[in-house]
Amino acid sequence: MTHVAIQPSYGNAVARRHWKDTLDQEVSFGTSPHADALTEDQLEWLLRVHPSGRARFWGATSAQDRNMSLLGAGDVVLFTGQNHVRGVGEVGATFRNADFADTMWSKDPTKGSWLNVYSLLAFQPILIPYKEIWDLPSFNTGDSFMGLRVLRGDRADEVLDGLGIRTSTESRRKIERDIEVARLISEGAKVVEVEGVHTERTAYRRSEREIVVHRAEALLVTEYRETLSGLDVRRLRTPSGITDLHVAGKDGCEVIEAKSDSGHGHVRLALGQLLDYAPHSPERVERLSALFPGRPADADVALLHRYGIDVLYRVALHQFERLEASGDARNHMRQAWSR
Repeated sequence: MTHVAIQPSYGNAVARRHWKDTLDQEVSFGTSPHADALTEDQLEWLLRVHPSGRARFWGATSAQDRNMSLLGAGDVVLFTGQNHVRGVGEVGATFRNADFADTMWSKDPTKGSWLNVYSLLAFQPILIPYKEIWDLPSFNTGDSFMGLRVLRGDRADEVLDGLGIRTSTESRRKIERDIEVARLISEGAKVVEVEGVHTERTAYRRSEREIVVHRAEALLVTEYRETLSGLDVRRLRTPSGITDLHVAGKDGCEVIEAKSDSGHGHVRLALGQLLDYAPHSPERVERLSALFPGRPADADVALLHRYGIDVLYRVALHQFERLEASGDARNHMRQAWSR
């Protein structure tokens, strides 16, 4: 299970200097003075994760020993500062080494070395306003995310799902799962549960990784949301995931799922997610809608209409068209939505 750390890292001059030194650029940890400060095991582990001998790094003081003990390879870090998530990273190696930390960052005058060190398998600079996190069901408006915070379980999944974060470790595990299932089927063996496919840490050998933050859908949702007024607009956490929009108005509740593309594959995804979300709404769902950046093909509009789902699509800045499903289709499907 992936943990998510919210890591303040850009709010003052010292943090920004550290950012410039070890996040804006990779550090050559295999050369002096960095290599001299590493134990043999730490250097070996770093080279397994980063065969090039270079990586981005961050650290935390001993005050964060407990939080840092929770983080491991494949976990996600949101690097925050000045009211934004400014970067998203995927954890590689983690260890405690004050001497190594001191070769990269000046000590904190009161808390000492940034000895809880972690490297990053992947790092993506980004600019996500705190409001997008505040909109998630488990967060409060105005939270300034002071101090390192490690989220686990449902709260971590909520952030990953809500911000559209996909890690390289997750992608690799899916590929390995597909390979394993294909092998078992071809050999006539029983297909084990996904938890039965284990990955040893040595499998992290790869020089280039990518963490993906899907922003197109979030920006589309933000723009559409700005066209709504006088309505209770929020996001809803369900056992199936986080809705893009849950809108309550005088005509009842509407659940909206946004997609970054208007092609058939994305239409099918929106259809499945909407039908999955609807029964979990705390209010009776009167309308389901799929939101796209452009008009889907006629056959895809017909597919959604068949299940009583409206089509919303962008035609210009802050302008959207709605293609409504028939009343009969919506009334017929509403019985299934509300179960």
